[in-house]
Amino acid sequence: MVLLIPLAAIVALVAAFVLAQAVLRAETGDKRMVEISDAVRQGANAYMNRQYRTIAVVAAIITAIFVIVTLASGSARQLWLWTTVGFVVGALFSAISGYVGMGVAVRANVRVAQAARKGLGEALQIAFNGGAVSGMAVAGLALLGVSGFFYLFHYVLRLENPVEPLVGFAFGASLIFLYAPVATEIYTKAADVGADLVGKVEAGIPEDDPRNPAVIADNVGDNVGDCAGMGADLFETYAVTAIGAIFLGYLLPNFPGGGHEVTNLVLYPLVLGAIAIIASIASLYLVRLGPDNNIMNALYKGVWGSAAIGVVGFFIASLIMFRTFDFSILPAAGNWFRLFACSLIGAAVTLLIMYITEYYTSTRFSPVQRVAKASITGSATNIISGLAVGMQSTALPVIVLVFATFFAFQLSGLYGIAVAAVAMLSVTGMIVAMDTYGPITDNAGGIAEMSNMPESVRENTDALDAVGNTTKAVTKGYAIGSASLAALVLFADFSERLRALPGQENLSFQLDDPIVLIGLLIGAMLPFLFSSFLMEAVGRAAGSVITEVRRQFREIPGIMEGTGKPDYGRAVDIVTQAALREMAVPGIIAVVAPLLVGFLFGPLALGGLLIGVIASGLMMALAMSNGGGAWDNAKKYIETGNHGGKGSDAHAAAVVGDTVGDPYKDTAGPSINPLIKVINTVALIFATMIAAVGGIFL
Repeated sequence: MVLLIPLAAIVALVAAFVLAQAVLRAETGDKRMVEISDAVRQGANAYMNRQYRTIAVVAAIITAIFVIVTLASGSARQLWLWTTVGFVVGALFSAISGYVGMGVAVRANVRVAQAARKGLGEALQIAFNGGAVSGMAVAGLALLGVSGFFYLFHYVLRLENPVEPLVGFAFGASLIFLYAPVATEIYTKAADVGADLVGKVEAGIPEDDPRNPAVIADNVGDNVGDCAGMGADLFETYAVTAIGAIFLGYLLPNFPGGGHEVTNLVLYPLVLGAIAIIASIASLYLVRLGPDNNIMNALYKGVWGSAAIGVVGFFIASLIMFRTFDFSILPAAGNWFRLFACSLIGAAVTLLIMYITEYYTSTRFSPVQRVAKASITGSATNIISGLAVGMQSTALPVIVLVFATFFAFQLSGLYGIAVAAVAMLSVTGMIVAMDTYGPITDNAGGIAEMSNMPESVRENTDALDAVGNTTKAVTKGYAIGSASLAALVLFADFSERLRALPGQENLSFQLDDPIVLIGLLIGAMLPFLFSSFLMEAVGRAAGSVITEVRRQFREIPGIMEGTGKPDYGRAVDIVTQAALREMAVPGIIAVVAPLLVGFLFGPLALGGLLIGVIASGLMMALAMSNGGGAWDNAKKYIETGNHGGKGSDAHAAAVVGDTVGDPYKDTAGPSINPLIKVINTVALIFATMIAAVGGIFL
C-alpha cells in the first residue's frame, strides 16, 4: 500500500502528458482560427506570468516571516524550518497545477472548433481530453506533494512529529489559491461584464463579435478563471483535506503511555487518494457520446464510473488495512467496515451535491425557467427571482452535508468525518476535467463565431458550450461542498491540537461563553466583508474596460463596419492591471483576521471565528454560485427561443440579471472557498503560539 501512493501520483502525471499529446495532435483549422486562438493564448500567458510575479512577492514576504519565526523558535526550530519548506513547495505545486490546465486549454479550443466541422462526438472528445489533462495533473501533483513530504519527514528524516510540518504545504497551496483565483476571477468578470454591457447592450452586437475590443480579454478570462482558478481550487482542497485527515489520524489515538505514532490511520487518506486517481484514469474511457447525443450524460458516465471504481477500491483498502486494527485507541468505536461506510458517505455526498446544483442551474429544470419567465416583466423581477433561487439552493446541499457529517461521526467519530471528506475528493480528477471542458468549449464557440465558420459548426459548438455552462456550475457546487467538509476537518485538527497542549485537555467551545461568541460573530461577518471587496473590485475593473471599449468604438474608424481592427491587447492589459491591483485587500483579510482575533482574544475566540466563517461562508458561497448560475442559464434559455428569444425585452432583462450574477457565481462565491480554508490553516499553524499568549485583551 505504501508504494501504491507515489506510483498512482506518477501514473496520473503520465496520463496527463499522454492526453495532452493526443489533444495537440488534432487539427488546428485555418489561418484566421489559429490567429484568434494565438491571441487568447498569448493574453492568458501574459496575464498568468504577471499574476504569479505579483503573488511571488507576497509569498516571499510570508516566507521571510516564517524564517524569522524559525530562528526565534528555539527547540521548535526544526518543526518551523520544515513548515517553511512545505509552504514554499505547496505554493509552487499549486501554481504549477494552474499553469498546466490552462496551457493545454488555450490550445485545445481551436482544435475543438475544427473538430466540430466533422461532428459533435469528435469535438466532445477533444474538449474533454483537454480538461482531463488538468484533472490528472491536479490530482497527481496534490498526492505527490503531500505523500512526498510525509515520506520525507517520516521515512527519511525520521522526525519525532512527521505530520505537523505538512500544514505548511497546505498553507502554501491555500495562499496561492486565495490570491490567484481572487485576481483571475476579478479579471474574468470585469472583462465579461465590460464586453457584454458595451457590446450586447449598448452596441447591439452579438456575443464573441470580433468588433468588440474586449472579446479577446473575455476569452482570456474564461481560461485564467475557470481553468487555472478551478485547478488551483481543487488542488488546494485535495491537499488540505488529505493533510487534515492525516493530522487527525496522528492526534486522535490514545496510546498506552501517551504520545503519538504513525499508524494506518495516517496512511489511509493517502491510500484513498491513490485509489481515486486510478479510478479516475480508468473512467476516462467511459466518456463517450451515446446514440442520443446527450453530452451531459456522456460526462456523467465518467463521474459515475470514477465513483463506482473508487468505492470498490475503498472497500478492499479498508479491509486490508483495518481488519486486525485495534480501534480501542480511538475516542469513538470503530471497525474496518465503519471506515468503509464513511468513505461511501463521502462518495454519495459528491453525487448528490452535483445533481442538486444541476437542478438549480440547468435550463432543463424549473428554477432557471422561473428566472427566465420573471424576465418577461423586466430586469427588476429577473434579479428578484435569481436572488430567491440562490437562497433556496442552500437548503438541500446543507441538509446533505448535515446528514453526512452526522452519520460519519456516529460511525467513526471525527476521523469518520475526515474519511468522508477525503472520499468526497475521489472524483476530483473527473470534476476538474468537467470544469475545464467549459471554457474550452466556450472559447471554441467564440473562435467559430469570430472566424465566420459555417452555421453547422456553430450549432455543434453551441451544444457543447451549453453543457459547459452547466458543468461549470456543477463543479463549483462540488468545490463548495468539499471545501466545507475540509474546513470541518481543519477545525477538528485545530481543536485537537489545542487539547494536546498541557493544561488544555478539557478545552471546549461553549456558545454561552462571550469570548467564543465574539469570535463567532467576527467569523460570520468575514465572508460578507470579503465578498463586498470582490464585488466592488469587479465593478471598478469593469468600469475601466467599459471606458476603453467605448473609446475604441469612438476613436478607431471602421470598427462597427468591420473594416477597422480593435486593439485587443490594450483591453487585455487594462483588465490585467485592474485585477492585480484589486486582489491585495481581500488576501490580507484572510491572513490577518485569524491572527488578530487569536492574539487579542485568545484561542477560544479564534475557535468561535472558525465556526462562524465556516457556517456563514458555506451559505454565501452556495447562494452566490447557484444564484449566479441560474441567472446565466436563464439568459441562455431565452436565447434558445423561449419568451421571445434574442433581442426581446425578456432577453434584455436577462442580460442585466446575468451581468449581476457574473461576479456572484464566478468571483465572490468561489473565492469564499479559499477564505474559509486559509483562515483555518493559519489558525492551525499558529495554534500553539496563540495558546501560549492566551489573548492580549484577556
